[in-house]
Amino acid sequence: MADRLTDAKIDKALEGLGGWTRVGDAIERSFEFADFVTAFGFMASCALVAESMNHHPEWRNVYNNVDVTLSTHDAGGITQLDIDLATRMSEFADRAR
Repeated sequence: MADRLTDAKIDKALEGLGGWTRVGDAIERSFEFADFVTAFGFMASCALVAESMNHHPEWRNVYNNVDVTLSTHDAGGITQLDIDLATRMSEFADRAR
């Protein structure tokens, strides 16, 4: 099991992750794409990485918008897994634009 990050480590990590914010024991971001196909492609790419990490997002898709919440439930908060997945998701979103 991954260990929870300290508040200081979370704050530092979020400085380098534009668009991600902390909400309680999770980090969240909304992504907007040109259309549904691009949003769905983003989700498919992220799903492959999430599965390889055995760390799965909570997310919601409506047309061209994808809202993501990341938290490591078995650790009771934010871990390095969340930061790593958020980083990859941001990279995929940048490429999709």
